[in-house]
Amino acid sequence: MPFSLATWNINSVRLREEIVLRLMSEEAPDVLCLQECKSPVEKIPLEAFATAGYTHSVARGQKGYNGVAILSKLPIREAGSMDFASLGHARHIAGELENGVTIHNFYVPAGGDKPDRAINEKFGQKLDYLTGMRDWFRDSRPEKSILVGDLNIAPREDDVWDHKKLLKVVSHTPVEVEHLAETQDAGGWVDITRQDIPEGRLYSWWSYRSPDWDGADKGRRLDHIWATSDISGAGHSSRVLRNVRGWEKPSDHAPVFASFDL
Repeated sequence: MPFSLATWNINSVRLREEIVLRLMSEEAPDVLCLQECKSPVEKIPLEAFATAGYTHSVARGQKGYNGVAILSKLPIREAGSMDFASLGHARHIAGELENGVTIHNFYVPAGGDKPDRAINEKFGQKLDYLTGMRDWFRDSRPEKSILVGDLNIAPREDDVWDHKKLLKVVSHTPVEVEHLAETQDAGGWVDITRQDIPEGRLYSWWSYRSPDWDGADKGRRLDHIWATSDISGAGHSSRVLRNVRGWEKPSDHAPVFASFDL
């Protein structure tokens, strides 16, 4: 069953309903995973999305913060959610397609401004969240699974606009990169985006603070699509829709796509 999949930190699904609908119309991924929905589930505009063809969904919501949702043209059933680091946040939802593929949608904590857990509680929460993910995957190694989401870490040197300048900036510090690598290894996850696009700078996030985000191009690849090694060979056609960052009232993230022949 071939299907296409996209992941997108939407930064308020209600505020940006129109550009979600535009993406659904213009790109029509079979499965669309959203993060940072900032809405209780009952207030997500699911009827509008269903009218656009996305008649199936699983989600975890939270008023004003966090929130993850999987919107699908294909039948999908809820396969659980986890609260790593006991934060009480809506940061993970899993759904299973009829072909037995489980999709995990994650929104990893951003980690605040200072990369030091001694003075920044949020940074400690981020590291603890990743440790929880790592331990879970190690204890129950996933199979036939896809992991997507805003993982809030750009791991490679070419995943950021300037490796040396960002080594002490949250999202690219060595300790975060190490935690992410341990999480990836524990689950046997393959980075599908970099499997398809192995070389060159690649970004999915550009700060709102930049008056000319496109020209300055100071981006980071914070959004990821991984797959377990048993199905990673079925992944292809990865791309980042950079132009979406320039739509009206945009998220600061661009959608990341991949397709799977399963």
